Amino acid sequence: VQLQASGGGLVQTGESLRLSCVGSGRTFSTYGMGWFRQAPGKERSFVAAINGSSSTTYYATSLKGRFTVSRDNSKNAVYLQMNSLKPEDTAVYYCAARVNMGLDSRATSYHYWGQGTHVTVSS
Repeated sequence: VQLQASGGGLVQTGESLRLSCVGSGRTFSTYGMGWFRQAPGKERSFVAAINGSSSTTYYATSLKGRFTVSRDNSKNAVYLQMNSLKPEDTAVYYCAARVNMGLDSRATSYHYWGQGTHVTVSS
């Protein structure tokens, strides 16, 4: 599956952004999807994940409550709603897909990656 992430940009502290990730192929609903981010000079870290049926979601503890992951399998899309953004949320955000429908926070368990979309939060 090929993934295309979009929706990043420059926002101010406290504002919101919604990232989108659109996948190719007719089996999108069979993939567990995840969002990761990589801040400048830091390693890639887990943000959120959602299973194929949207019945289960999983968040990085520090982000739960501000970020919401969702998907629309009819559009082959997964979304990340980010509210109350902070400067420390500045990063490149990546969507990823894993063949198993389940959730996982480990980047190594994902088989396909999008190209990333930049999010910059100014103070």
